[in-house]
Amino acid sequence: MIYDDNSRPFSSLDSYNVAVCRPTAFAGGTTNARGDDGGTDDPHTLFTVTGDVIVRLWGVCTVDLATTTGTVAVGIANNTGLLLAALAAGDIDAGEIWNDATPAIGETLANIAGPFVLPNGADIIETIATADVTAGNVYYICLWRPVTEGLAADGTSIKGNVVAAGTQL
Repeated sequence: MIYDDNSRPFSSLDSYNVAVCRPTAFAGGTTNARGDDGGTDDPHTLFTVTGDVIVRLWGVCTVDLATTTGTVAVGIANNTGLLLAALAAGDIDAGEIWNDATPAIGETLANIAGPFVLPNGADIIETIATADVTAGNVYYICLWRPVTEGLAADGTSIKGNVVAAGTQL
């Protein structure tokens, strides 16, 4: 039996945990910052995963993304657009939910892609391509649940890589 963080057994596939990643703003004009195409932080790890998990994920844009021709995608190593396919970053605007090729203000959970099965502790990453993303921000919400007993020592399967609360929204 697989248990949640409160030691309760999962009883259905609708019993998702919620993880949020609020990364720093895109600053691709700065070497190796988030958004620097090909820099040391590309891809940027959003969620560290342990074991096999089922996930549904979407992004929420808080500040318009700025780029000449850059794209952004979210996935895992060797399938960088698995969760959110590559999209022209300039098409993602403040207040929009990014869940497909046409971000919009407001969305139904039924339109969020997935659920996806991520095997063997495949971390969830954000990848920049074509050109730097020089400004803007997107944070991510991940609904997840473990599939195997591959939990970290503290009992979690997914951890968002986040800045301190209150420093970035």
